[in-house]
Amino acid sequence: MAGQTDQGESGDAAVASSLARRRSLRLISAAVLVLIVGAIVVVAFVAAPGPTKGVAAAGPTVSVSTDTCGSGWSGHDAGQQSFTLQNTTVAGVETYLQDPVSRATYLDVEGLGTTASVDVNLVLNAGEYQFVCLPADADPVLGPVFSLGPDPEGRTLFANATPGIVPVTRNDMIPIAKQYGAWITAQLPALLVDTQLLQSDIVARNLTAARSDWLTAHLAYEQLGAAYGAFGDLDSAINGMPASGSTALTDPGLTGFHRIEALLYSTAAATDITGPAGQLVAYVSDLQTAFASARIDPLDVGLRAHEILENALQFELSGRTDAHSGTELATVSANLTGTNAALAPLRPLLATRYPPAALADTDAALSAAETLVTSYRHADGTWTPLSALSQTERERINSAIGNAVELLAPVAAICDIRRES
Repeated sequence: MAGQTDQGESGDAAVASSLARRRSLRLISAAVLVLIVGAIVVVAFVAAPGPTKGVAAAGPTVSVSTDTCGSGWSGHDAGQQSFTLQNTTVAGVETYLQDPVSRATYLDVEGLGTTASVDVNLVLNAGEYQFVCLPADADPVLGPVFSLGPDPEGRTLFANATPGIVPVTRNDMIPIAKQYGAWITAQLPALLVDTQLLQSDIVARNLTAARSDWLTAHLAYEQLGAAYGAFGDLDSAINGMPASGSTALTDPGLTGFHRIEALLYSTAAATDITGPAGQLVAYVSDLQTAFASARIDPLDVGLRAHEILENALQFELSGRTDAHSGTELATVSANLTGTNAALAPLRPLLATRYPPAALADTDAALSAAETLVTSYRHADGTWTPLSALSQTERERINSAIGNAVELLAPVAAICDIRRES
Protein backbone atom coordinates (compact mmCIF):
# COMPACT_ATOMS: atom_id res chain seq x y z
CA MET A 1 0.00 0.00 0.00
CA ALA A 2 1.18 3.48 -0.73
CA GLY A 3 1.47 4.73 2.80
CA GLN A 4 -2.03 3.70 3.86
CA THR A 5 -2.43 6.07 6.81
CA ASP A 6 -4.44 4.65 9.67
CA GLN A 7 -6.13 7.59 11.34
CA GLY A 8 -7.57 5.35 14.05
CA GLU A 9 -6.02 3.21 16.76
CA SER A 10 -2.97 1.06 16.18
CA GLY A 11 -4.97 -2.16 15.97
CA ASP A 12 -4.44 -5.42 17.75
CA ALA A 13 -1.28 -6.47 19.55
CA ALA A 14 0.13 -8.30 16.55
CA VAL A 15 -0.17 -5.23 14.35
CA ALA A 16 1.32 -2.99 17.04
CA SER A 17 4.22 -5.38 17.54
CA SER A 18 4.89 -5.50 13.82
CA LEU A 19 4.78 -1.71 13.54
CA ALA A 20 7.28 -1.43 16.39
CA ARG A 21 9.62 -3.86 14.66
CA ARG A 22 9.36 -1.89 11.43
CA ARG A 23 10.14 1.41 13.11
CA SER A 24 13.31 -0.09 14.58
CA LEU A 25 14.65 -0.37 11.01
CA ARG A 26 16.06 -3.77 11.94
CA LEU A 27 14.08 -6.72 10.68
CA ILE A 28 14.02 -10.40 11.59
CA SER A 29 14.60 -13.00 8.87
CA ALA A 30 16.50 -16.18 8.15
CA ALA A 31 19.46 -14.07 7.07
CA VAL A 32 19.26 -11.23 9.56
CA LEU A 33 18.84 -11.81 13.26
CA VAL A 34 17.79 -8.99 15.52
CA LEU A 35 17.97 -9.15 19.28
CA ILE A 36 16.51 -6.47 21.49
CA VAL A 37 17.65 -6.49 25.10
CA GLY A 38 16.26 -3.45 26.86
CA ALA A 39 17.56 -0.54 24.82
CA ILE A 40 20.16 -2.67 23.06
CA VAL A 41 19.74 -3.70 19.44
CA VAL A 42 22.10 -6.34 18.09
CA VAL A 43 22.17 -7.00 14.38
CA ALA A 44 24.16 -9.97 13.17
CA PHE A 45 24.18 -11.17 9.57
CA VAL A 46 23.87 -14.83 10.33
CA ALA A 47 23.35 -18.10 8.55
CA ALA A 48 23.62 -19.96 11.84
CA PRO A 49 22.41 -19.20 15.37
CA GLY A 50 23.73 -15.77 16.33
CA PRO A 51 23.26 -13.46 19.32
CA THR A 52 20.57 -15.06 21.43
CA LYS A 53 18.82 -13.61 24.41
CA GLY A 54 19.38 -15.68 27.51
CA VAL A 55 22.26 -17.68 26.06
CA ALA A 56 25.40 -16.76 27.94
CA ALA A 57 28.61 -16.35 26.00
CA ALA A 58 31.29 -18.77 27.12
CA GLY A 59 34.19 -16.63 25.94
CA PRO A 60 35.91 -13.47 27.14
CA THR A 61 34.50 -10.04 27.90
CA VAL A 62 35.35 -7.57 25.15
CA SER A 63 35.54 -3.90 26.07
CA VAL A 64 34.00 -1.36 23.69
CA SER A 65 35.01 2.20 24.43
CA THR A 66 36.97 5.10 23.03
CA ASP A 67 40.12 3.92 24.84
CA THR A 68 39.95 0.15 24.68
CA CYS A 69 37.90 -0.78 21.63
CA GLY A 70 38.05 -4.55 21.21
CA SER A 71 40.27 -5.11 24.23
CA GLY A 72 39.88 -8.62 25.62
CA TRP A 73 39.39 -10.46 22.32
CA SER A 74 42.50 -11.85 20.69
CA GLY A 75 43.27 -14.12 17.77
CA HIS A 76 42.48 -17.81 18.16
CA ASP A 77 40.68 -20.54 16.22
CA ALA A 78 38.09 -19.96 13.52
CA GLY A 79 34.60 -21.38 13.98
CA GLN A 80 32.20 -20.70 16.83
CA GLN A 81 32.95 -17.40 18.59
CA SER A 82 31.37 -16.54 21.93
CA PHE A 83 32.07 -13.38 23.86
CA THR A 84 30.44 -10.64 25.88
CA LEU A 85 30.55 -7.05 24.70
CA GLN A 86 30.64 -4.53 27.53
CA ASN A 87 30.50 -0.76 27.23
CA THR A 88 33.04 0.76 29.61
CA THR A 89 32.41 4.38 28.59
CA VAL A 90 30.10 6.95 30.16
CA ALA A 91 27.96 7.21 27.01
CA GLY A 92 26.25 4.97 24.49
CA VAL A 93 28.32 3.33 21.79
CA GLU A 94 27.65 1.40 18.60
CA THR A 95 30.04 -1.43 17.74
CA TYR A 96 30.88 -3.23 14.52
CA LEU A 97 32.93 -6.37 13.98
CA GLN A 98 34.46 -5.99 10.52
CA ASP A 99 36.99 -7.22 8.03
CA PRO A 100 39.71 -4.54 8.35
CA VAL A 101 40.28 -4.37 4.57
CA SER A 102 36.86 -4.82 2.92
CA ARG A 103 34.89 -3.47 5.90
CA ALA A 104 32.47 -6.38 5.53
CA THR A 105 30.44 -6.26 8.74
CA TYR A 106 29.66 -9.40 10.73
CA LEU A 107 28.09 -7.78 13.76
CA ASP A 108 26.43 -4.45 14.46
CA VAL A 109 25.52 -3.69 18.07
CA GLU A 110 23.44 -0.56 18.54
CA GLY A 111 22.48 1.38 21.63
CA LEU A 112 24.82 -0.28 24.12
CA GLY A 113 24.52 2.06 27.09
CA THR A 114 27.16 2.79 29.70
CA THR A 115 28.17 -0.33 31.68
CA ALA A 116 25.71 -2.40 29.65
CA SER A 117 26.74 -5.72 28.14
CA VAL A 118 25.40 -8.23 25.67
CA ASP A 119 26.36 -11.84 24.92
CA VAL A 120 27.24 -12.67 21.33
CA ASN A 121 27.63 -15.98 19.50
CA LEU A 122 28.91 -16.04 15.91
CA VAL A 123 30.55 -18.45 13.48
CA LEU A 124 33.53 -16.91 11.68
CA ASN A 125 35.84 -18.22 8.97
CA ALA A 126 39.61 -17.92 9.28
CA GLY A 127 40.84 -14.42 8.53
CA GLU A 128 41.42 -11.01 10.06
CA TYR A 129 38.84 -9.09 12.08
CA GLN A 130 38.60 -5.78 13.87
CA PHE A 131 36.19 -4.15 16.29
CA VAL A 132 35.11 -0.61 15.45
CA CYS A 133 33.61 1.50 18.24
CA LEU A 134 31.39 4.43 17.31
CA PRO A 135 30.60 6.73 20.24
CA ALA A 136 27.55 8.91 19.82
CA ASP A 137 29.40 12.22 19.62
CA ALA A 138 32.92 11.26 18.62
CA ASP A 139 34.89 9.81 15.74
CA PRO A 140 35.05 6.04 15.27
CA VAL A 141 37.78 4.21 17.16
CA LEU A 142 39.49 1.26 15.46
CA GLY A 143 40.45 -1.65 17.62
CA PRO A 144 43.46 -3.90 16.97
CA VAL A 145 43.35 -6.39 14.10
CA PHE A 146 43.06 -10.01 15.23
CA SER A 147 43.59 -13.17 13.23
CA LEU A 148 41.59 -16.37 13.35
CA GLY A 149 43.49 -19.44 12.20
CA PRO A 150 42.38 -22.98 11.38
CA ASP A 151 40.38 -24.78 14.04
CA PRO A 152 41.81 -27.93 15.72
CA GLU A 153 40.57 -30.01 12.79
CA GLY A 154 42.33 -27.77 10.29
CA ARG A 155 39.17 -26.14 8.96
CA THR A 156 39.27 -22.53 7.78
CA LEU A 157 35.84 -22.24 6.14
CA PHE A 158 32.47 -23.12 7.63
CA ALA A 159 29.20 -23.71 5.82
CA ASN A 160 27.27 -22.02 8.60
CA ALA A 161 29.62 -19.04 8.91
CA THR A 162 28.13 -15.63 9.61
CA PRO A 163 28.22 -13.77 6.27
CA GLY A 164 29.82 -10.35 6.20
CA ILE A 165 27.95 -7.54 4.51
CA VAL A 166 29.88 -4.59 3.12
CA PRO A 167 28.18 -1.54 4.65
CA VAL A 168 26.07 0.65 2.44
CA THR A 169 26.91 4.35 2.50
CA ARG A 170 24.73 7.36 1.84
CA ASN A 171 26.69 7.92 -1.37
CA ASP A 172 25.72 4.40 -2.48
CA MET A 173 22.05 5.07 -1.85
CA ILE A 174 21.66 8.62 -3.19
CA PRO A 175 21.70 7.65 -6.91
CA ILE A 176 19.35 4.75 -6.15
CA ALA A 177 16.92 7.10 -4.42
CA LYS A 178 17.14 9.49 -7.37
CA GLN A 179 16.47 6.68 -9.84
CA TYR A 180 13.46 5.51 -7.88
CA GLY A 181 12.24 9.09 -7.53
CA ALA A 182 12.45 9.53 -11.30
CA TRP A 183 10.30 6.42 -11.73
CA ILE A 184 7.70 7.82 -9.32
CA THR A 185 7.71 11.14 -11.18
CA ALA A 186 7.02 9.31 -14.43
CA GLN A 187 3.96 7.56 -12.93
CA LEU A 188 2.22 10.67 -11.62
CA PRO A 189 0.87 12.10 -14.92
CA ALA A 190 -0.95 8.83 -15.66
CA LEU A 191 -2.30 8.76 -12.09
CA LEU A 192 -3.71 12.24 -12.59
CA VAL A 193 -5.37 11.19 -15.85
CA ASP A 194 -6.87 8.15 -14.11
CA THR A 195 -8.40 10.28 -11.37
CA GLN A 196 -9.71 12.79 -13.90
CA LEU A 197 -11.41 9.97 -15.77
CA LEU A 198 -12.95 8.81 -12.52
CA GLN A 199 -14.23 12.32 -11.90
CA SER A 200 -15.70 12.50 -15.40
CA ASP A 201 -17.58 9.23 -14.87
CA ILE A 202 -19.11 10.54 -11.67
CA VAL A 203 -20.06 13.88 -13.18
CA ALA A 204 -21.72 11.92 -16.02
CA ARG A 205 -23.49 9.79 -13.39
CA ASN A 206 -22.03 6.61 -14.84
CA LEU A 207 -21.29 4.85 -11.58
CA THR A 208 -20.62 1.49 -13.23
CA ALA A 209 -17.74 3.01 -15.20
CA ALA A 210 -16.70 4.96 -12.11
CA ARG A 211 -16.25 1.79 -10.06
CA SER A 212 -13.98 0.35 -12.74
CA ASP A 213 -12.00 3.55 -13.13
CA TRP A 214 -11.75 4.02 -9.36
CA LEU A 215 -9.97 0.67 -9.18
CA THR A 216 -7.60 1.59 -12.03
CA ALA A 217 -6.64 4.84 -10.32
CA HIS A 218 -6.35 3.30 -6.87
CA LEU A 219 -4.07 0.53 -8.08
CA ALA A 220 -1.88 3.06 -9.88
CA TYR A 221 -1.40 4.85 -6.55
CA GLU A 222 -0.82 1.64 -4.61
CA GLN A 223 2.16 0.82 -6.84
CA LEU A 224 4.02 3.85 -5.49
CA GLY A 225 4.48 2.33 -2.05
CA ALA A 226 8.17 3.02 -1.48
CA ALA A 227 7.68 6.76 -1.95
CA TYR A 228 4.95 7.56 0.54
CA GLY A 229 7.35 9.07 3.06
CA ALA A 230 8.08 11.78 0.51
CA PHE A 231 4.38 12.50 -0.12
CA GLY A 232 3.83 14.13 3.27
CA ASP A 233 0.26 14.99 4.27
CA LEU A 234 -0.95 14.45 0.71
CA ASP A 235 -0.68 10.69 1.24
CA SER A 236 -3.27 10.87 4.02
CA ALA A 237 -5.49 13.08 1.89
CA ILE A 238 -5.27 10.71 -1.07
CA ASN A 239 -5.25 7.29 0.57
CA GLY A 240 -6.07 7.72 4.26
CA MET A 241 -8.21 5.45 6.40
CA PRO A 242 -11.16 6.48 8.57
CA ALA A 243 -10.73 7.64 12.14
CA SER A 244 -11.25 5.20 14.99
CA GLY A 245 -14.91 4.51 15.59
CA SER A 246 -15.89 5.63 12.09
CA THR A 247 -16.12 3.99 8.71
CA ALA A 248 -15.03 5.30 5.34
CA LEU A 249 -18.67 6.20 4.75
CA THR A 250 -19.33 7.97 8.06
CA ASP A 251 -16.05 9.73 8.79
CA PRO A 252 -16.67 13.37 7.79
CA GLY A 253 -12.95 14.15 7.69
CA LEU A 254 -11.97 11.32 5.35
CA THR A 255 -11.01 12.20 1.79
CA GLY A 256 -9.44 10.38 -1.11
CA PHE A 257 -9.76 6.91 -2.55
CA HIS A 258 -11.40 5.19 0.39
CA ARG A 259 -14.02 7.90 0.83
CA ILE A 260 -14.96 7.59 -2.83
CA GLU A 261 -14.87 3.79 -2.61
CA ALA A 262 -17.33 3.81 0.28
CA LEU A 263 -19.68 6.14 -1.60
CA LEU A 264 -19.46 4.21 -4.88
CA TYR A 265 -20.34 0.95 -3.15
CA SER A 266 -23.25 2.38 -1.18
CA THR A 267 -26.60 3.84 -2.17
CA ALA A 268 -25.09 7.32 -2.55
CA ALA A 269 -26.12 9.31 -5.60
CA ALA A 270 -23.54 10.50 -8.10
CA THR A 271 -24.10 14.05 -6.94
CA ASP A 272 -22.91 13.02 -3.47
CA ILE A 273 -19.63 11.74 -4.90
CA THR A 274 -18.84 14.66 -7.19
CA GLY A 275 -17.22 16.74 -4.45
CA PRO A 276 -14.90 14.00 -3.13
CA ALA A 277 -13.91 13.10 -6.70
CA GLY A 278 -12.96 16.69 -7.41
CA GLN A 279 -10.96 16.80 -4.18
CA LEU A 280 -9.05 13.69 -5.19
CA VAL A 281 -8.11 15.16 -8.56
CA ALA A 282 -6.91 18.32 -6.82
CA TYR A 283 -4.82 16.34 -4.32
CA VAL A 284 -3.18 14.24 -7.04
CA SER A 285 -2.45 17.39 -9.03
CA ASP A 286 -0.90 18.93 -5.92
CA LEU A 287 1.16 15.79 -5.43
CA GLN A 288 2.51 15.94 -8.97
CA THR A 289 3.54 19.55 -8.42
CA ALA A 290 5.00 19.02 -4.95
CA PHE A 291 6.91 15.86 -5.82
CA ALA A 292 8.79 17.65 -8.59
CA SER A 293 10.89 19.28 -5.87
CA ALA A 294 10.69 16.48 -3.28
CA ARG A 295 13.47 14.06 -2.45
CA ILE A 296 13.19 10.45 -1.36
CA ASP A 297 15.29 9.71 1.70
CA PRO A 298 18.08 7.33 0.59
CA LEU A 299 17.39 5.27 3.69
CA ASP A 300 13.80 4.66 2.64
CA VAL A 301 14.09 2.70 -0.60
CA GLY A 302 15.45 -0.53 0.85
CA LEU A 303 13.24 -0.30 3.91
CA ARG A 304 10.08 0.38 1.92
CA ALA A 305 10.81 -2.53 -0.43
CA HIS A 306 10.12 -4.71 2.61
CA GLU A 307 7.42 -2.55 4.20
CA ILE A 308 5.07 -2.51 1.20
CA LEU A 309 4.17 -6.18 1.60
CA GLU A 310 4.36 -6.05 5.38
CA ASN A 311 1.65 -3.40 5.20
CA ALA A 312 -0.31 -5.55 2.75
CA LEU A 313 -0.38 -8.32 5.35
CA GLN A 314 -1.42 -5.98 8.14
CA PHE A 315 -4.03 -3.94 6.32
CA GLU A 316 -5.20 -5.43 3.02
CA LEU A 317 -5.21 -9.11 3.93
CA SER A 318 -6.87 -8.36 7.25
CA GLY A 319 -9.68 -6.54 5.45
CA ARG A 320 -9.07 -3.34 7.41
CA THR A 321 -8.87 -1.09 4.36
CA ASP A 322 -11.86 -2.44 2.46
CA ALA A 323 -14.72 0.04 2.06
CA HIS A 324 -16.99 -2.54 0.40
CA SER A 325 -15.39 -2.73 -3.04
CA GLY A 326 -13.93 -6.16 -2.24
CA THR A 327 -10.75 -5.29 -4.13
CA GLU A 328 -8.23 -6.19 -1.43
CA LEU A 329 -6.47 -8.75 -3.62
CA ALA A 330 -6.22 -6.26 -6.47
CA THR A 331 -4.43 -3.92 -4.07
CA VAL A 332 -2.08 -6.70 -2.96
CA SER A 333 -1.24 -7.34 -6.61
CA ALA A 334 -0.44 -3.64 -7.03
CA ASN A 335 1.69 -3.81 -3.88
CA LEU A 336 3.67 -6.68 -5.42
CA THR A 337 4.23 -4.56 -8.53
CA GLY A 338 5.36 -1.73 -6.30
CA THR A 339 7.75 -4.00 -4.44
CA ASN A 340 9.44 -5.04 -7.67
CA ALA A 341 9.66 -1.41 -8.74
CA ALA A 342 11.41 -0.54 -5.47
CA LEU A 343 13.78 -3.48 -5.84
CA ALA A 344 14.78 -2.62 -9.41
CA PRO A 345 17.26 0.21 -8.64
CA LEU A 346 18.63 -1.75 -5.67
CA ARG A 347 19.66 -4.80 -7.67
CA PRO A 348 23.21 -3.69 -8.59
CA LEU A 349 23.91 -3.00 -4.92
CA LEU A 350 22.28 -6.24 -3.74
CA ALA A 351 24.19 -8.29 -6.31
CA THR A 352 27.42 -7.78 -4.37
CA ARG A 353 25.92 -8.11 -0.89
CA TYR A 354 22.99 -10.50 -1.01
CA PRO A 355 23.81 -14.16 -1.75
CA PRO A 356 22.66 -14.90 -5.35
CA ALA A 357 20.61 -17.88 -4.21
CA ALA A 358 18.84 -15.77 -1.61
CA LEU A 359 18.00 -13.07 -4.14
CA ALA A 360 16.75 -15.73 -6.54
CA ASP A 361 14.59 -17.19 -3.76
CA THR A 362 13.16 -13.74 -3.09
CA ASP A 363 12.30 -13.22 -6.75
CA ALA A 364 10.72 -16.66 -6.91
CA ALA A 365 8.63 -15.93 -3.82
CA LEU A 366 7.41 -12.64 -5.29
CA SER A 367 6.54 -14.34 -8.57
CA ALA A 368 4.71 -17.18 -6.81
CA ALA A 369 2.76 -14.71 -4.69
CA GLU A 370 1.77 -12.69 -7.75
CA THR A 371 0.63 -15.82 -9.60
CA LEU A 372 -1.48 -16.91 -6.65
CA VAL A 373 -3.03 -13.49 -6.02
CA THR A 374 -3.86 -12.80 -9.67
CA SER A 375 -5.56 -16.17 -9.97
CA TYR A 376 -8.47 -14.43 -8.23
CA ARG A 377 -8.79 -11.83 -10.99
CA HIS A 378 -11.63 -12.55 -13.40
CA ALA A 379 -11.71 -12.05 -17.17
CA ASP A 380 -13.95 -9.00 -16.82
CA GLY A 381 -11.41 -7.26 -14.57
CA THR A 382 -13.23 -7.87 -11.31
CA TRP A 383 -11.63 -9.64 -8.34
CA THR A 384 -12.80 -12.20 -5.81
CA PRO A 385 -13.42 -10.35 -2.53
CA LEU A 386 -11.40 -11.39 0.49
CA SER A 387 -14.63 -12.24 2.31
CA ALA A 388 -15.50 -14.80 -0.36
CA LEU A 389 -12.34 -16.84 0.15
CA SER A 390 -12.26 -19.99 2.24
CA GLN A 391 -10.02 -20.17 5.27
CA THR A 392 -7.64 -22.42 3.36
CA GLU A 393 -7.42 -19.93 0.48
CA ARG A 394 -6.72 -17.04 2.84
CA GLU A 395 -4.06 -19.05 4.62
CA ARG A 396 -2.36 -19.84 1.32
CA ILE A 397 -2.29 -16.18 0.32
CA ASN A 398 -1.10 -15.05 3.76
CA SER A 399 1.62 -17.68 3.65
CA ALA A 400 2.79 -16.63 0.19
CA ILE A 401 2.94 -12.94 1.10
CA GLY A 402 4.47 -13.74 4.49
CA ASN A 403 7.20 -15.77 2.84
CA ALA A 404 8.03 -12.89 0.52
CA VAL A 405 8.07 -10.47 3.47
CA GLU A 406 10.53 -12.68 5.33
CA LEU A 407 12.83 -13.01 2.33
CA LEU A 408 12.73 -9.24 1.73
CA ALA A 409 13.78 -8.44 5.31
CA PRO A 410 17.54 -8.72 4.55
CA VAL A 411 17.12 -6.08 1.83
CA ALA A 412 16.12 -3.56 4.48
CA ALA A 413 19.07 -4.49 6.68
CA ILE A 414 21.61 -4.57 3.83
CA CYS A 415 20.47 -1.17 2.56
CA ASP A 416 20.49 0.42 6.01
CA ILE A 417 23.01 3.22 5.78
CA ARG A 418 25.76 2.65 8.34
CA ARG A 419 27.93 5.22 9.95
CA GLU A 420 31.42 5.80 8.59
CA SER A 421 32.56 8.75 10.67
